[in-house]
Amino acid sequence: MDEFLKQLEHYRLENKITQEALAKELDVAFSTISRWLNGKVKPNKIQAYHIEKFLKRSQEAK
Repeated sequence: MDEFLKQLEHYRLENKITQEALAKELDVAFSTISRWLNGKVKPNKIQAYHIEKFLKRSQEAK
């Protein structure tokens, strides 16, 4: 699993949010989040950019 996907899963677990809620925050389908976190597929470049941007925003908010 890519490092930023590990960070995304850590963020999800730490903040006690569901994969569905995370999907809404990232504007993707629940199944997309599930496949990323289960290692079945990797985010494309645009999705990876938005994940990294999301994680940076969430770290800055702390």
